[in-house]
Amino acid sequence: MLIGLLGRLLAAHKGLVLAIVLLQLVQTTANLLLPTLNAAIIDDGIVGRNPAAIADFGVRMAVTAAVQVVAAVAACYLGAGLAMEVGRQLRDELFAKVQSFSSQEVAEFGAASLVTRATNDVAQIQNLAVLVFTMLVAAPAIFLGGIVLAMQQDLALSGIVVAVVPVLAVIMAVIVRRLVPLYRAGQGLIDRISRVLREQIIGANVIRGFVRQDHEIRRFDGANRELTRNNLHSALLVAGMMPMIMLVVNLSSVAVVWFGGHRIQSGEMRLGALTAFIAYILQILIAIMMAMFVFMTAPRAAACAERIRAVLDTAPAIADGPAPADAGFDGARPGDGTVEFRNVSFAYPGAEAPVLENVSFTAVPGTTTAIIGATGSGKSTLLNLLPRFLGTTAGQITIGGRDIRDLPLATLRGLVALVPQHSYLFSGTLADNLRMGSPEATDEELWDVLTAAQAAGFVRRLPQGLLSPVSQGGTNFSGGQRQRLCIARALLRRAASVCLFDDSFSALDYGTDYRLRKALEPLLRAATVLVVAERVATIVDAGLILVLENGRLVAQGTHHELMESSPSYQEIAASQLVLEDTP
Repeated sequence: MLIGLLGRLLAAHKGLVLAIVLLQLVQTTANLLLPTLNAAIIDDGIVGRNPAAIADFGVRMAVTAAVQVVAAVAACYLGAGLAMEVGRQLRDELFAKVQSFSSQEVAEFGAASLVTRATNDVAQIQNLAVLVFTMLVAAPAIFLGGIVLAMQQDLALSGIVVAVVPVLAVIMAVIVRRLVPLYRAGQGLIDRISRVLREQIIGANVIRGFVRQDHEIRRFDGANRELTRNNLHSALLVAGMMPMIMLVVNLSSVAVVWFGGHRIQSGEMRLGALTAFIAYILQILIAIMMAMFVFMTAPRAAACAERIRAVLDTAPAIADGPAPADAGFDGARPGDGTVEFRNVSFAYPGAEAPVLENVSFTAVPGTTTAIIGATGSGKSTLLNLLPRFLGTTAGQITIGGRDIRDLPLATLRGLVALVPQHSYLFSGTLADNLRMGSPEATDEELWDVLTAAQAAGFVRRLPQGLLSPVSQGGTNFSGGQRQRLCIARALLRRAASVCLFDDSFSALDYGTDYRLRKALEPLLRAATVLVVAERVATIVDAGLILVLENGRLVAQGTHHELMESSPSYQEIAASQLVLEDTP
């Protein structure tokens, strides 16, 4: 899986890969020539008392060393750049894939896991890519070249090298085999600790409010200790590999010097050849060390590649419709915003009961359709089906008579202006957040929608006005301020023929709620408006009210009709009147 992933990413960079391979071959060849040239200096120059030979071979060594350095630097530079490009491509692909996921798929992976896969997992593959691009050709070439050239220097001593290589291979194979499951489990433990930490940061006030700090400390400590044990186990294996390899190589070096000395005394070997042979033994060691670094990194990268491929190979449940974006469907035209639900159901995979079942209604332009019901009755789910944040499991939804599944997602969502249940602002400035609704909007248009959303007053009081900074999530604003800013952002979608308000007025006081609804009436006169509401007072003027109960549409009509015919609606209205009358 790792090789397939890297192969696909590198397919567009074949020329650069070839250049790196050629540079590594040049570097390796030059590196292997140096001991032979050094042996010639010793045997022909120093022992043979020939200064001209020393100068001649010395110049050759200097030129060879210079070529080796230039090729090595160039290969490392290109390799590092290509590795960073691989990381960039992977992050881009993961981000694009996650953007195509429905809410259901994001929940299946978990936000913490997706963040870890796009950061830590990609970084591990990037680290391996750096090692591969700097050692891919060099390590095996030095290893094989060192063995061949050592045999050329003295065939008898080469038996030591031949005997040592299988021992080293067995040591590395045993350790790497044990590292793979450890690294795979380690990435899962990183997911777990990220999830725990994220929950504790987001839910800090809840933890303090219920005095659960000690419990959460123990929970985090447990996850932290498991990750530490996993990392310690793998680190000890890696640390133990080095001394074992060094022991084998050093023993082989001692054997080479011992037997080589005897061969020199007997005249069967020259002094320069023994020097070159020792140098090649060291080069073989370097090749083994390079391979060891790759083998240490590869198991972790392989585990990360599995996790990344799991995301990339997931087919989004919500797919683009077959119709082209310009298929003659313009959501800005009057009448095109008619929304119809026909026997719509939705259920999560494996759930005991559907969230929505056989819901049918029609919402027409110029009217407000309100959705009310108890918590968990499926109100927000119903709204999320319209822009296809979730996919229906049965039934049909149409806008302007067109099945939403036949529309490209960009076209469908271009028809919709949405104020989500959880008012979310992005880090940046207020103007940046508002212009998500219309990137070309002028400052005057921004103030117009802020005024309509009853937000212009507090924005004008900010020292920097529209350029005021917004923290992540908009946490430097109150809940009511965030809701009004999100409403202003949605109002900039001038071409939207359908406006969705998912419990968007709950954080507002009654006075602000009333003024806001009055200000919205002329702006949304031509649009089809669907509102999820908690307050009956907010929806008494709605043209159609849908009453949901346990995922079923139990009643629909105007406020007055439902007050006469629907016990469920009467109960909701009565409970709210009691609460409002209670001092």
